[in-house]
Amino acid sequence: MALKPLHDRVLVKRTESEEKTSGGLIIPESAKEKPSEGEVVAVGEGARKDSGELIAPAVKAGDKILFGKWSGTEVTVEGEEMLMMKESDIMGIIS
Repeated sequence: MALKPLHDRVLVKRTESEEKTSGGLIIPESAKEKPSEGEVVAVGEGARKDSGELIAPAVKAGDKILFGKWSGTEVTVEGEEMLMMKESDIMGIIS
């Protein structure tokens, strides 16, 4: 990976959204919403307390996560669109 997140930041690759609805209708590209699920690609070392103690991140590379609709900043890494966000923007881990 050419990009390593710093501190409590996480690099996320969005999962592909469904092309069809459950009823079988095909959704055109212009009408699709960006998914709020993704896979963690890389994680920073964690945040630091005021005392300097390291707080380990709760997520790791490979975790499937759920995040807010407007979370993160879009970045292009090695030709792929990804999101860089703070760990606090992640709402949960999907198991």
